[in-house]
Amino acid sequence: MVSEHAAQVLVASNRGPVSYAFGDDGTLTAKRGGGGLVSGLSAIGPGTDAVWVCAALGDGDREAVRRTDGRIDPAETGGRRVRMLDIAPEVFAGAYNGVANSTLWFVHHLLYQTPLEPSFGPEFRAQWAAYETYNRAFAEALADEAGEGAAVLVQDYHLALVPGMLRALRPDLRIGHFSHTPWAPVDYFRMLPDDIARQLLRGILGADRAAFLTHRWAEAFRACCASLLGGTGDTRIGVHGLGADADFLRERAHRPDVDERLVALRKEIGGGDTDTAPRKTIVRVDRTELSKNIVRGLHAYRRLLADRPEWHERVVHIAFAYPSRQDLAVYRDYTAEVSRVAQQINSDFGTDTWRPVILHVKDDFARSLAAYRLADVALVNPIRDGMNLVAKEIPVVSDHGCALVLSREAGAYEELGEDALVVNPYDITATASALHEALTMGPDERAERTKRLSGAATALPPQKWFLDQLEQLRAPRGE
Repeated sequence: MVSEHAAQVLVASNRGPVSYAFGDDGTLTAKRGGGGLVSGLSAIGPGTDAVWVCAALGDGDREAVRRTDGRIDPAETGGRRVRMLDIAPEVFAGAYNGVANSTLWFVHHLLYQTPLEPSFGPEFRAQWAAYETYNRAFAEALADEAGEGAAVLVQDYHLALVPGMLRALRPDLRIGHFSHTPWAPVDYFRMLPDDIARQLLRGILGADRAAFLTHRWAEAFRACCASLLGGTGDTRIGVHGLGADADFLRERAHRPDVDERLVALRKEIGGGDTDTAPRKTIVRVDRTELSKNIVRGLHAYRRLLADRPEWHERVVHIAFAYPSRQDLAVYRDYTAEVSRVAQQINSDFGTDTWRPVILHVKDDFARSLAAYRLADVALVNPIRDGMNLVAKEIPVVSDHGCALVLSREAGAYEELGEDALVVNPYDITATASALHEALTMGPDERAERTKRLSGAATALPPQKWFLDQLEQLRAPRGE
């Protein structure tokens, strides 16, 4: 049954634009989310012709659903209609932790230690059943909310089965699926059980259009479809490289709270009273996801200090590593290793007047922007990344221009590689050399590179990224 408030534009994602938490006094408070999707959806403006379908992620969200029947008050979401789904916690855990984050994320980012994992037995099959149930809940909610011929934009690997399920329920809809991660090459993708690999591909091919962040990931998807299904059928394939929101970043980076953190960071860096020039900074800002390669980045910095003692007392590595997915043991272990290696570098090389690594693990957006502004060098060395917006944001915000050391396995390499210092993310020695080259780059070259990097980084800001997809989805076939 179609909702009486049928929408013409719908977005579906695991995480929505609003979340809820209980205060100390038991009251329920709403917090609006950020990111490219929230910015992108704002391009069509608030109103009743658009709705965002998402999952309840915690107890606060579930209580909000109980009080509202899942239809969130637009006053709490910036005027946007939100339908939040209270999926049973055990189903959500199996789908989100068991399949999405412990299987599909590992496949697409090539993270498995294959002598020991993966191993697909009865436990995985139970998790896969939960993933199907979770996807079906989204498909049914979208079918309920969508008006005749509406455009539906389904987001990411969490919801890979939704397009096919929704197509069966509502053949009148225009359905798009967007992958924010890389897509695995054929041989790696085929580690999945054959029936499940085909089910995932068919799920996405239920869309009129499947889109990716880079041509490389799109071609990998085509290759998987060709190998397992004989092709992509009638589904069109698109590429939309999400860019940085320059206007927002530049305005936000000069608010008073960022200025305050800038002063605090400069004090932590030190050296201004004793050195002939301020200490240089190597900045990285990441979540402690296994794919981000933070530990090898620290080892490369250690190699720089060991091989080139002239940098002692003259450089500081600002490393913001914000804990991610701490409900999974492998992520907790990785976060602990990041802290251990940073502490060891400080112990081995630090002095009374110089702390080589400034590590912060508490998420603070204003502090991240302050670090962006200070950056002489940005280090972005993921094992594999769908895009990596940090690589795009730092050149936009840096006060005096920065050199970008960039992994060739980041999606951003497709757009930024020409003006970055490109590294193999596994090669610690070469990354250390690239850091030295970045630190010694002349000011004119650095300024020119930063200008070009900033231009490429902002070519497709979130609102245009979203509207381009919507326009392509609505276009007649053959255009």
